[in-house]
Amino acid sequence: MTDLLQRLRDAVAAHPERTAVLAGADRLDFAELDRRTAALARALRARGVGRGDRVGVHLARTAELPVALLAVWRAGAAYVPLDPAYPAERLAFMAADARLAALISADGLPAAEGVPVLRPDAAADGPELPESGHPLDPAYVIYTSGSTGRPKGVEVARGAVADLLTGLETVGAFRAEPAVVGWNASVSFDASVPQWSRICRGDTLLVIGDEHRADPARLAALLAEHAVTDFDLTPSHWELLREPLAGARVPRLFMGGEAVPERTWRELADGGIEAFNLYGPTECTVEAVVAPISGPGPHLGEPMAGVLLYLLDEKLAPVADGEVGELYLAGPGVAHGYVGRPGLTAERFLADPFGAAGTRMYRTGDQARRGRGGLLEYVGRVDRQVKLRGYRIELGEVEHALAQLAGVQAAAVTVHEPAPGDRRLVGYVTGAVTASELTERLRAAVPAHLVPSAITVLDAMPLTPNGKVDLAALPAPVVDALPTDVPSTDAPSAGQGLAEQVAGVWASVLGVPEVLPTDDFFSLGGHSLTALRVVHLLRRKLGIELQMRHLLDSADLAAFTTTVEQAAAAGPAAPRPSLTARARVGGA
Repeated sequence: MTDLLQRLRDAVAAHPERTAVLAGADRLDFAELDRRTAALARALRARGVGRGDRVGVHLARTAELPVALLAVWRAGAAYVPLDPAYPAERLAFMAADARLAALISADGLPAAEGVPVLRPDAAADGPELPESGHPLDPAYVIYTSGSTGRPKGVEVARGAVADLLTGLETVGAFRAEPAVVGWNASVSFDASVPQWSRICRGDTLLVIGDEHRADPARLAALLAEHAVTDFDLTPSHWELLREPLAGARVPRLFMGGEAVPERTWRELADGGIEAFNLYGPTECTVEAVVAPISGPGPHLGEPMAGVLLYLLDEKLAPVADGEVGELYLAGPGVAHGYVGRPGLTAERFLADPFGAAGTRMYRTGDQARRGRGGLLEYVGRVDRQVKLRGYRIELGEVEHALAQLAGVQAAAVTVHEPAPGDRRLVGYVTGAVTASELTERLRAAVPAHLVPSAITVLDAMPLTPNGKVDLAALPAPVVDALPTDVPSTDAPSAGQGLAEQVAGVWASVLGVPEVLPTDDFFSLGGHSLTALRVVHLLRRKLGIELQMRHLLDSADLAAFTTTVEQAAAAGPAAPRPSLTARARVGGA
């Protein structure tokens, strides 16, 4: 295992003029990247930052972001991502909980009172930095959802990150030749680590801005413009991007964060698209198990080199093939634990009864089994943790946040699936409150992915005989989504009938009783996944040619209805384009 900073120095020495970072109009070659990261690292050292300290990084998705992350490492510290999109209350908790030694920010962060703040272009003179460190030194602290309502910071070692990249190289997921990597994941999401850190192996990093991440058509054009060869995303995001990519060269895909649906697996495998299914929790350095998306249907694959995988029963005894067990992971990728949470660390990080003395294993909470041909198959969870659009969500955290709001007497949160693949977070409360005011107040307290798409106010919570909330008895949202098997019909003539159908689809997908011509889709709680569902349903219902961009570009329901009327007048939809695998040119 070679330290990542040493690998970066090797890349700088070998190819100083090669493009290292692309971000909007900015371009940094490896020589400039080396100069800027060294200058900022010296500035951190001048502020007293040293080995083992934690430095908050509060920056937008620009070229400054990878510079800051590398500078923190070069100063000997661990970075703590503080996403500017997060509410101030959340950022304040994370900054205090991590006990930051310094903060890198372009505009400061009121939540980090008393912490030295450096701008991302800060610099200091001095001798060459002593960059040697120990593999067990912390590399980063990333916060995940906590079941008690308190997010928990997972601290991961530098050696574990180096092993991660080496492991993905060993299984053939990362090739030896330089790649152009699209950095898609939020820096606060652990999937970002194997994306941005690939710069250390000499790859070119394309920092994808939020304006492109939220628009599938613009994102597909950006990937083509920069000839991106490697791209990470969730299966949900693929469903949005698949249409704009049809007919274009599809990059090598790395899918994680959610189970890959059978339909997606088959489409990629049959289309010859090079893709990998990646599995691993934040507590085990992002990825632990890899499977090429080919051959049989969805499965988890096999552990990477150095990773030990156990399927155990409640007594920590191995289960037989075909039986369901809880998945435990051991090896050098296991994190140090949860910052400031020794009790929780001891509960989830256990002594490895099958390994050498002093080694630990992590209890994932995931259930799996060895199925046909010994393939490892994901089964479910042993707790109330869920994955939605790639985010790990503890339902208890959302319940706690709701219960803390004034006027709420009791709160419950669950996942509602009005149609296959359309999974939504929904909340239920009792008290003298309204759903709209709760949603607004909750958005100021927690990140967007923890805000339920619908909140229902009940007179009383249904209870089980032992007095707990009966989750199975909670009512479904009043307005449900349309089924997926809406029959295709001849496109109706433009007029009031069609307008009513468009409004009905909006109301059904968004879960609202009615919509007005002046309503904006996203102001009503819509997001990219629900937008895709609207387009899909109208295509099938009306038999018309309709694209995601038609909804994304529409100011309100009236404008979108006009677009649908024009599509209906243009005639039936064309057949769905097929996917095109990226050809290997010079090994790329």
